[in-house]
Amino acid sequence: MLEAAEAAPPVESLDVVARILRDRLGAVAVSFLITDFTGSSVVRLGTAGSVGTGEPARRIPLAGSVYDDVIRTQRPTVENDGQGAHTRVVAPVTNRGDAIGLLELFLPAVPEAEEMREIGETAHALAYIVIANRPFTDLYQWGRRTLPLSLAAEIQHRLLPSSLACEAAQFAVAGALEPADHVGGDTFDYVLDRDTVQLSITDAMGHDVQAALLATLAVGALRRARRAGADLVEQARQADQATREHNPRGYVTGQLLRIDLRDGGTEFVNAGHPWPLRLRDGQVQQITPKVDLPFGVQPPHTYRLQSLDLRPGDRLVMLSDGMLERSVEPLDLSDMIVHTRGLHPREAARTLIGAVVDAGQGHLKDDATVICLDWHGIGSSQRAADTGADLTTASAPSPSVPAPDGHRRPTNPKIYTVGRKAHGEISGI
Repeated sequence: MLEAAEAAPPVESLDVVARILRDRLGAVAVSFLITDFTGSSVVRLGTAGSVGTGEPARRIPLAGSVYDDVIRTQRPTVENDGQGAHTRVVAPVTNRGDAIGLLELFLPAVPEAEEMREIGETAHALAYIVIANRPFTDLYQWGRRTLPLSLAAEIQHRLLPSSLACEAAQFAVAGALEPADHVGGDTFDYVLDRDTVQLSITDAMGHDVQAALLATLAVGALRRARRAGADLVEQARQADQATREHNPRGYVTGQLLRIDLRDGGTEFVNAGHPWPLRLRDGQVQQITPKVDLPFGVQPPHTYRLQSLDLRPGDRLVMLSDGMLERSVEPLDLSDMIVHTRGLHPREAARTLIGAVVDAGQGHLKDDATVICLDWHGIGSSQRAADTGADLTTASAPSPSVPAPDGHRRPTNPKIYTVGRKAHGEISGI
């Protein structure tokens, strides 16, 4: 399938998957649903020739849907209409924790365990196909735009990492951003190196295009310094210098974090940014570091490298001031962090952002941004680099299905007939 996808034009990669599933499993319909920028809906992409870009993508809300269940649990779902017609299977298309979308197919009969294994592997492969092809076409970008983007929002989204979530043996991290009605210049970033993981969150002053341009300046300076091997203090210094020299009237708050994957040592720099929150043993505590001036504030100044106590099992939440606006004051953020502790960082970040948007009645005065990091520890083996298998259960003798997030799931699908239960319950596998 990967060879066929490579031989096909980038916009026809889904055709390759559809053709193979039709030939091997007799699928009567196959589609890929991509998650949009908000993370609250998906957009159906059909086969090549059936997808147009002349009109906005049709948004399918996730709330309360089977799609939401599959993305949240990362488990494929089987649905039968109870009339002997087609069976629908929805499988997550995910790579290293980044929920790219969903594979949906209709089969003439309930799939056997081996067929479910093939569907799981196909969905996993589809994640790689999408990642490999999206630099060459705007199709996948079009699918993520359920609402027209302003110029400022377009610039802002280009500053974000290409994948909003990442899983490794020692940690899992995910970020989410909800632009204000007039974009406020928030960004976040992360990078995984051989021995470290680095995170940053920034907030440029102002709104609209000027804020987006100021954010571009700061993020570009941070990435340039980071990629040259600079430590956090030097990264901060270069971001400060670039902002002062090229936009002397503006400033950017920021927070930089680096974790050593060999010994777990954690260091950070705070440049006038809201303090992070740490969840440990069911209790949320605000980290209160020494605060240095934002990037770009005159006159030139220095930045202090600080240590942070991070232990296995901790969840660290970094956020922007849009999460703390007065319009969302009734929201108890610490309480929500506690109540979402059982969720994957991807889902926790999405839930926190959604709560802020709801509290603001759908309109934010400032961008709301959050990064959620789960630290497993240097001795953790929750993921294997080659397969992503859950090593705590890999020795179990029961058959399993490789889900697109890399973890293996038990087979034995349990089917509920839709319509026979009051709420149309659909079982996961």
